[in-house]
Amino acid sequence: MYNEKAVLQGRTSENKIINADLVVIGGGLAGTCAAISAARSGVKVTLVQDRPVLGGNSSSEVRLWTLGATSHMGNNNRWSREGGVINEILAENMFRNKEGNTVIFDTVLLDKVINEPNITLLLNTAVYATHKSSDTNINAVEAFCSQNSINYQLRGKYFCDASGDGIVAFQAGASFRMGAEAENEFGEKMAPVQENKELLGHSIYFYSKDTGKPVKYVAPSYASIDKMSLERLKRIKRDDLGPRLWWLEYGGNHDTISESEDIKWELWKVVYGIWDHIKNSGEFDGVDNLTLEWAGTIPGKRESRRFMGHYFMIQQDIVEQRTFDDAISYGGWAIDHHPADGVYSESSPCTQYHAKGVYQIPLRCFVSKDISNLFLAGRIISTSHIAFGSTRVMATCGHGGQAVGQAVAYCLQEQIAPTQLWHDNHIQVLQNRLNELGHFIPKVALNNNKNLATQARITASSELSLAELTPAKINNDINWKPLKISAGQLLPLKKDTQYTFDITVKVSQASQFTIELRDSSKAQNYTPDHLVEELSFELIQGIHQLSIKFSNTLAEDKYALLCFLKNEHVAVACSEHRISGLVSVFNGENKAVSNTGKQIVIGDIGIDEFEFWTPERRPEGHNIAMKITPSIDSFSASNVINGYTRPHLQSNAWVADISTDTAELILEWSTVQKISEIILHFDGDFDHAMESSLYGHPEDKVPFCVSQYSIFNESGELIKEVTGNYQAVNHLLLDTPVDTQKLIFKFNRATKYVPIALFELIIK
Repeated sequence: MYNEKAVLQGRTSENKIINADLVVIGGGLAGTCAAISAARSGVKVTLVQDRPVLGGNSSSEVRLWTLGATSHMGNNNRWSREGGVINEILAENMFRNKEGNTVIFDTVLLDKVINEPNITLLLNTAVYATHKSSDTNINAVEAFCSQNSINYQLRGKYFCDASGDGIVAFQAGASFRMGAEAENEFGEKMAPVQENKELLGHSIYFYSKDTGKPVKYVAPSYASIDKMSLERLKRIKRDDLGPRLWWLEYGGNHDTISESEDIKWELWKVVYGIWDHIKNSGEFDGVDNLTLEWAGTIPGKRESRRFMGHYFMIQQDIVEQRTFDDAISYGGWAIDHHPADGVYSESSPCTQYHAKGVYQIPLRCFVSKDISNLFLAGRIISTSHIAFGSTRVMATCGHGGQAVGQAVAYCLQEQIAPTQLWHDNHIQVLQNRLNELGHFIPKVALNNNKNLATQARITASSELSLAELTPAKINNDINWKPLKISAGQLLPLKKDTQYTFDITVKVSQASQFTIELRDSSKAQNYTPDHLVEELSFELIQGIHQLSIKFSNTLAEDKYALLCFLKNEHVAVACSEHRISGLVSVFNGENKAVSNTGKQIVIGDIGIDEFEFWTPERRPEGHNIAMKITPSIDSFSASNVINGYTRPHLQSNAWVADISTDTAELILEWSTVQKISEIILHFDGDFDHAMESSLYGHPEDKVPFCVSQYSIFNESGELIKEVTGNYQAVNHLLLDTPVDTQKLIFKFNRATKYVPIALFELIIK
C-alpha cells in the first residue's frame, strides 16, 4: 500500500523521455498513415494522440465517413480511390465491418498501429509545448497524458504535425493563414473580393434507434433551435443520422481554435433541440419508440490554420489539373465550401464544384518553409482557403500522410534535408517507392529498372480478348436496363480503330434512339466532354439487335464512353460479367455531392461546366451487354510490368479469359535469379468508394481481387501459397531467397463472372 506523508513543497508528475526518429503529432488518418508508413520502412516513430482512439473525424467520437477522390462515386473520377496504407485500412475495415460501425473502425486503426513494432503509441496525450535547438529546428515536444498523469518529453529528428490545428507548427513559429484570401492575391475566381476571416465550421452528429416501445424525451435546458434558419429546419428528417447530418454546422464566423468549446456548446444546443423537435413537436410520424442512442461529445472540425510550405496550392491547380515534378499525392473531392453561419444561414449548406478529374499535390506542400525538420500532414498543408475546400477530406489527408512517412524514411536513409527531396533524382526514387507500395500518383508510372520481372519472358495460360459481354438472364429473361436516364459504357479503346458495337434493346414504343461515342478532352480524364460521333436509330416496338458502327476514330489510346441517351421507351440488355478496367456509368443524380447530372456554373468563377457520368453501387452497375468488333485487346500479360497499378489510358491489367476458373502467369529468365521479394498488385476496385462508416457495402471483399494463389519454382516446388486475400497489394518477403530461372503463379478465380486479373508484378 501507499501511505505517503504530505510534501509541503508539492509534488511533480512522473516524467518520461522517449527518443524517436520521427514524432507524429495527431492520430487522425493523416497522422496514423504517416506513422505506419514510416515505421514499415524502419523508422522509429512516436505517435501521440490527444484522444482515446485513433481516426480523428472518422473515429467513433465524431463518426464521419472517410472519403476522398471517389466522392461517394458521384463525380467523374474513375478508379480514383486512394491507394497504399489508407486503402489497406479501408479494405480491412470493409472485411471486418462492411456495415460501417465506427466502433469497429476504431479497432481496425488501433490494430494496424499496435502491430507495428517501430511505433510507440501514446493515447489521451496532448502536446502542450514545443522546443527548438535553433530558430529553424525542433528537437522535442512536451505532452501530458490525462489518464496516467505522466509528462512526456518526445524527442525526434523529424516531426510531423498532423494535429488538425497545427499545434506544433504554431508553437514552433511557422507561418500560417486562417480565413479566405482575396481574389486578386492568386487570381482565384472563387475567392471573395476582399480577404476575410470566414471559415468552415464544426459539426456534431447523433444516432437514433427504435427500442420497440415508447420512449419519452425531456430536453436539457440548453436545447434550442429557435435561431435555426428555415432552410435548415426543412432539412430535418426523422431517420437521418450520423454524417448525413453534416449540415449541422456552426462556428465559421468564430475562431475555430480558441472558441472551439463555445462552438461545441452551440452545436449541443442545436443537436438536442433537433431531437426535441423530432420527438415532441408532433410534426413527425412514427417517433414514439425512437430514442437518442448517441450524440457527439466533441465536434468534427473542418478548418483552422493552414501552414505555409514551399509551394502554395490554389484553385487553378485543382481545376486545371496542373502537373508537378514533385507530386506525391492527389485529390479529387469537390472544392467544397460552406456558409460561415452554418445552421443559422438561409443559404445552401454547401457549394461543391468538381474538377474534370483528379489533381496532383506536390511534396512541397507538406514541408514547412520555416522549420527545417517539420513536415505537415492532414488539413493543415500549404493551400489557399479555396483549394483547401478540396484537399481537406480524410482519405486525401491519409494518402498525403503515407507520403510524408516515406519522405521521412528517405531523408533518414540518404541523410538529406527535406528540401533536398525535390532536387536531383531523389523525388523520382521517392515516387517509385510509394508506387511500389500501391500508393498511386496520377500520371507517375513505376520505374521498373530494378524489377526482375522486366527481364523475364512473361507468358500466360490465357489472355482476355474482349469480343463480347454476354447478356445476363433473370428468371429466363434478359436483364434489361431501362433508359430512364442516359447510360454509358466506359471502354479502353485504341486510336485509329473503327469499332462496331452490337447491342440488344427492348423497345416499348416506336421512337428515335440516339447513341454517341465520346471521349475526354484530357486523355487521363473520364469526363466525356468531347463528342467523337453521334448515330440515331428509328426503332419500332419489339426486341432488336442494333449494330453501331462509328466512322470516326480516337486520336490516341484512351478510354471512351459509349453513350445511350435517355429514352423511356428503350431498355438495353446488361451482362453479369464484371471486368477489371470496365465500368458502366449513368448521367443521373448524386445529391450527396451536389451532382444533379450536370455541373452548372453561375458567373465567371473559374470552374468548368460539364456532365456527370457516374457508376451505380453493386449489386447494381452491370456492364452493358454487347459484341465488340474488333475485340478489345487491352488485357495482355505484358501489362503486369507496364508501371501502372490501376486503369489509366488503358486497362493496364492482365486479365485471364472469362471462361476460366484458374490461370497461370509464367516468368522465365535466361539465367538463374535470386529472388527474395515479390509484390503483387491486384484489382482492389479503386472505383468503389469505401466509406468507413454508415453507408455499408454489399460485400466484405472486393469481387475483382484474387483471394487465392500459389507460386512455384521451375521444379514445381511450392514457394508461397496465399489464401483468403482481400488486399490490393500483397508484399511477400520470402523467408529464404529462392534461386530459380522460372516462377509460375497459379491464380484461382475469386468470384463467378469476374475473371482473374493482376495489375502489376514486382520481383526483387
